[in-house]
Amino acid sequence: MVNTSVTLCGIELDNPIIPASGTFGYGYEFAELYDINILGTFSFKGTTREARFGNPTPRIAEYAGGLLNSVGLQNPGVDAVIDEELPKLGRVFHKPIMANVSGFSVAEYAEVCERLAAQEQVGWLEVNISCPNVHGGGAAFGAEPESAAQVTRAVKAVTKKPVIMKLSPAAADIAAVARSCEDAGADGISLINTLPGMRIDLKRRAPLLANGTGGMSGPGIFPLAVRMVYQVYEAVSIPIIGMGGVCYAEDVLELMLAGATAVGVGAANLTEPMACKHIIENMPAVMERYGIKNITDIIGGAHHG
Repeated sequence: MVNTSVTLCGIELDNPIIPASGTFGYGYEFAELYDINILGTFSFKGTTREARFGNPTPRIAEYAGGLLNSVGLQNPGVDAVIDEELPKLGRVFHKPIMANVSGFSVAEYAEVCERLAAQEQVGWLEVNISCPNVHGGGAAFGAEPESAAQVTRAVKAVTKKPVIMKLSPAAADIAAVARSCEDAGADGISLINTLPGMRIDLKRRAPLLANGTGGMSGPGIFPLAVRMVYQVYEAVSIPIIGMGGVCYAEDVLELMLAGATAVGVGAANLTEPMACKHIIENMPAVMERYGIKNITDIIGGAHHG
């Protein structure tokens, strides 16, 4: 029998599968389809201080390699998350949850993280400094090492719970940003977020998305995710959550060989709501096929030959 459990920042997960923020809502919607307690954990919808309606529609479009999205951090705000969403989630999910946080200032990041960290259900804080869809927002903080470190220090000052910094693939040197976050006290790194992209409607001769550009996700970006996880693993000593185009159990193993301790599944949840369930169910057979008894043994394995 194979062992799929991993430890992420001191908390044990039954398996490394984590539905990515923005693709799994607050969990209870998916709980109507299957028992979401089979997941390692999941990262809930990105939360800001105030409620956000998000960008105008249309804000999701398909391309050959996946999806473009320009949702714009739609969320009910931290008060509603604490008062309404987390109690509903607690009735269907009985493991520590990952809280995803975005902000428009260092002070907002710190405030929202402090409030969510105080909730017993929250095991980790995933701090999104990489969203490419909100003008003047998170993208600026993840663009270079010092600004990323500034957010990291502010969040670490208000909580003792693990802080995982979610990085942008658009950074000029993502390994340097990761090192800066680690030096500032981050407990983990999450990557990659979406890449800016665009499609144009031939009939309207205008962008498909109302916002113009959107974040590219899906299997088309998987090789980029593998490369960046590989690079960041060589730059830091803290755990990595790898993500970007994951669809199958084989993808999970590949990202773990590149250096990931856990693996996020994003766009696949939007095209196939049972994606994470299928990956978890298929994982033991795929591990046996490749002679893997303990999944933690392969973390970073591609670096050692």
